[in-house]
Amino acid sequence: MSKQFSPRRLDVKAFAEEGGHLAGQEPVHSHARLLAETQGRGGDTAVAWSVSGHLRNPMHVNPQVWLHLEAATTLSLVCQRCLNPVDVPVRVERDFRFVADEQAAAAEDEEAEEDVLAMSHAFDLLELVEDEVLMEMPLAPRHDACPPVQLEVADEGFEGASARRENPFAVLGRLKGDTREGGD
Repeated sequence: MSKQFSPRRLDVKAFAEEGGHLAGQEPVHSHARLLAETQGRGGDTAVAWSVSGHLRNPMHVNPQVWLHLEAATTLSLVCQRCLNPVDVPVRVERDFRFVADEQAAAAEDEEAEEDVLAMSHAFDLLELVEDEVLMEMPLAPRHDACPPVQLEVADEGFEGASARRENPFAVLGRLKGDTREGGD
């Protein structure tokens, strides 16, 4: 490969024409939306990704520009059963076809099996990686078997407070006794 390509400002068409390949790892904390989903846990966990570009029908007047993306990570999410952290592996493998502009992408995306995106000379590949990992996350993450939940009383004075409280019927009995004495 004769050109150097940047994942933050990728010239998609030149990358595909070159048959380019990029790979890397970014920590979760460099992706703000992923970090928010993990509630700040596992920020140093790596999101490993790789992308390759190619042209389909390269001899055609308008060859198709394609990217193949793979990404993998393990995210520390909240179990929806026990509300404790659960590590969830997330894998992405997806193909993208690029078209001339946003209007064409919107029109073709509904009918295409692959994802259709607009061509760009400064495409942010790492943002695409984050988008795809977010979409692959489970809606309700949970453990296969949740750890046992232990319930405890947090207030040490709880038992003492109830022992000191006077029985309400004894108070009522005293009140009744007082009214009889006053009425005689």
